[in-house]
Amino acid sequence: MRFLVDAQLLARQIVASGHEATHVADAGLLQAPDKRIWAHAIRLDAVLITKDEDFVTMRALQAQGPAVVWVRVGNTTRRVLLARFATLLSQILAALERGETIVEIPRL
Repeated sequence: MRFLVDAQLLARQIVASGHEATHVADAGLLQAPDKRIWAHAIRLDAVLITKDEDFVTMRALQAQGPAVVWVRVGNTTRRVLLARFATLLSQILAALERGETIVEIPRL
């Protein structure tokens, strides 16, 4: 599975777990508007991982587009964020494989 990670530090962890992941900064999109990031995720056929609720709204309103993993853990340390994501990764992947288009990682 391929992921586009929006302004977070999860890309390396995803790659280490055996999946493709690109951080928006590595794609030259760190300061890009949401629509451009969205279009890039579509081109890559990638799942978009984000804390930005705007992408969740975009996905809810459109029949087509990338699946979105919505990280809602709030402001936390990098260590806590990475640990939370690692704990839930198998559940996230299962939800995406079932065809869910919005997968929420809830607050702690």
